[in-house]
Amino acid sequence: MSRQVFLGFPEGKLSFALIPDLFFSELLPGINDMAELKVTLHVMWLLQRRRTKPCWVSQDELEADPILLRSLASTGQEPLTALRRGLRAAVERGTLIALAGQVQGRAMYWYVLNSRQGRRLVARAERGEQLLPGVLLRKEDSVPTPRPNIFSLYEQNIGLLQPILAEELEEAANKYPPDWLEEAFRLAAQSNARSWRYVRAILERWEREGKRRVDVEDAEARRRRYIEGEYKLYRES
Repeated sequence: MSRQVFLGFPEGKLSFALIPDLFFSELLPGINDMAELKVTLHVMWLLQRRRTKPCWVSQDELEADPILLRSLASTGQEPLTALRRGLRAAVERGTLIALAGQVQGRAMYWYVLNSRQGRRLVARAERGEQLLPGVLLRKEDSVPTPRPNIFSLYEQNIGLLQPILAEELEEAANKYPPDWLEEAFRLAAQSNARSWRYVRAILERWEREGKRRVDVEDAEARRRRYIEGEYKLYRES
């Protein structure tokens, strides 16, 4: 694959982003994850450009940022998965501080730099100040481990994703819980039935009959159920 060549900075006045010296002496030597590095630098850049208060960046904003997602595409992972991994690593390292809150029943996260300004904002949230209308914020020492999305699950357990399946996979991701998807793909791989039709058949059966706790079923009986039972037709599809 040919490397994209940068043509150089143009003439005239340029804008610059300020990076603290401690980033290069204290943080950079310890960062070995390209996703963490790219996310950290991008969040620093966004926060410097912020003109509104509070000075933070939301996870929703990052997940919709085309520049960041294009950058993370080169990490070898699906961009949203790489983003969440990078955010988690930056929070655990202490570079970023995460604030969490519930908005219409959904957990949401906002990130500030672990600087004097950022720590003041966190202190205000911990005192119970309403930084967002109707949202009670709390400091999070970690953020949830990102789940692989359905496209990553497909490529990890079945193979190269065919574009014709993308819309159907997206519909399934919106319809079924993430843990169902992960388990269905895992069962397909264990049964050596690596096809989307097989995975879909499992999900549809769970939807019709209810999903039972598979951890209390006998392993050999479960293997026969998926290999020799009603899903046999889908193994070679």
